[in-house]
Amino acid sequence: MSGCPRLSPPPPTPIGSARVSAVDRPLVPEWLVVPEDADALAPPVWPVSAHRDAHGEIVVGGVAASSLRAQFGTPLYVIDEDAVRARAREVRGAFDAAAARHGVHARVYYAGKAFLSTEIVRWVTGEGLAVDVATGGELAVALAGGADPARIGLHGNNKSVAELERAVGLGVGSIVIDSSIELERLAAIAERLGRGGDMAQNVLVRVNTGVHAETHDFLATAHEDQKFGFALADAPAVVARIRELPSLNLVGLHCHIGSQIFGTSGFAESASRLVELYADLRAGGELYVLNLGGGFGIAYTSVDDPTPIDELAAGIVDAVARECEVRGVPLPNLAFEPGRAIVGRAGVTLYEVGTVKPVRVSDELTRTYVSVDGGMSDNARPALYGAAYSARIASRTSDAAPALVRVVGRHCESGDIVVDAEYLPGDVTPGDLLAVPATGAYCYSLASNYNAVPRPPVVAVGDGRARVIVRGESIADILARDVGADPNNEGNE
Repeated sequence: MSGCPRLSPPPPTPIGSARVSAVDRPLVPEWLVVPEDADALAPPVWPVSAHRDAHGEIVVGGVAASSLRAQFGTPLYVIDEDAVRARAREVRGAFDAAAARHGVHARVYYAGKAFLSTEIVRWVTGEGLAVDVATGGELAVALAGGADPARIGLHGNNKSVAELERAVGLGVGSIVIDSSIELERLAAIAERLGRGGDMAQNVLVRVNTGVHAETHDFLATAHEDQKFGFALADAPAVVARIRELPSLNLVGLHCHIGSQIFGTSGFAESASRLVELYADLRAGGELYVLNLGGGFGIAYTSVDDPTPIDELAAGIVDAVARECEVRGVPLPNLAFEPGRAIVGRAGVTLYEVGTVKPVRVSDELTRTYVSVDGGMSDNARPALYGAAYSARIASRTSDAAPALVRVVGRHCESGDIVVDAEYLPGDVTPGDLLAVPATGAYCYSLASNYNAVPRPPVVAVGDGRARVIVRGESIADILARDVGADPNNEGNE
């Protein structure tokens, strides 16, 4: 199975880089190398529109970093609208083409958990994607963004009665059943709301195929010992029960093996097991859809090498088609749920450097800590998963030699790390703007108010213009929710 390229053996040294010095090596991950140009923007990591202008500033969507800081402040989430739209078209086209070669249809859902706002919903649905949501809140955002309920899929391992009632009442296109308790709960709700016959609620059964994605344990979602779905051996009984219930209509099976996955071999192995189950279950009635989930990886650093989407789509669809042919069953329609692969690369987070501090690690080693005005409250992934990111000075270029740094946040946690190890120009200084690319996915979504820090705004850029699509918070917003801070609040007695 193909996994993250930072696993052994270490990747080759990228072109335009130098070997790490013996002095730095104990502090540097094996994959990181000294860049020949610490101002250069690695193409796989940054939005296609990103470049440096004549003044040396990073420009995204036609808007310079200093202009964004002046207008919106920092920290700041920046997302390139054209990049999101173009990627949505590219991904949908790749799966459409791969499925069409085998005479079936593919539906691409945007996995809203990656980053969801009403504008994002408008962008992706405008480019032909359906929307996948995991909570009532995400469902509300999708609806507010104009998503057609019939093109919404609802996930989640512990959907509440209220969430299920809302989804069934709206006519949500499909609900993925995650437990036997939920199955009975949903059937009762659908029956109470008059669903049956041609109006029965469409459902899929989430199946754990036992394929382990080579990724962080918290990102691997198809192994047996975790909270999602049903084991392969248990799925037939679940399917049989659904087929007894007139308020539910079983349309297919669902599987998701993990996140940030490179290559197709893991998907192919999972497809083999899922198709075997699909073939066995057809004896009791037709199944129309196999949903293979998402989890397609993107580049966070210059050495990451994600599989091109057309190659990925063809590889997965061809694998499913082969398995169906071997078992003598028709290839059903297919569905996929990319999220990170749509928005991840389109996002850049801007910070301002506050302090630069050399810290003696040992008699021979010193690490330079570059502190910025954000941190784990706006990007929890390094703390959660040990995720690696890149960084560049955004407000200028420099002739200074590259220096090894650790970019850290302002929070009261030693694990508050934004970029664990990076080479920046050695003259990085307070007041510099720092840009961290590939932050379009799971940064805003996981943001918090830790240490009572307001969450940053999200700004869309394109054609030289910038506009807020999610307002940032203020300390007043935080206090407004604190009953004891408002002497006029009736709860303050």
